[in-house]
Amino acid sequence: MPDFRVMYNRQKKWIFYLLAIYVLGWGFTTYHTIFLGLVLGTCFGFLNLLLLVRKTEKFDKQVSEGKKPRSLGSLSRMATAGIGAAIALKYPEYFNIFTYVIGLMTSYIVIMIDYFYNAMHQHK
Repeated sequence: MPDFRVMYNRQKKWIFYLLAIYVLGWGFTTYHTIFLGLVLGTCFGFLNLLLLVRKTEKFDKQVSEGKKPRSLGSLSRMATAGIGAAIALKYPEYFNIFTYVIGLMTSYIVIMIDYFYNAMHQHK
């Protein structure tokens, strides 16, 4: 099984690059709500990624010790996404809800791109 921390650190780097681009977009364009929605969604998506990595490591440890593992915490990740959506809906003058959802999915897109990139480079 691959080391989840190595993958997480690689994906974290790319998410921070995207966050920097979003902040620059917020600062240098007139689309403030769009970019703040992306920033908020990406931050909550990154938090969900961190929760997933921690739960996966705990799951892996319990399986290797022969214990029965608990769930991977889908409810906690849905709750954090709901909290972010509540913030975006509470302050629509600052956050665009549509771009919040796109930002929330950013970490999953980064995971898929990272997987395909590394799968192609391992076969060479």
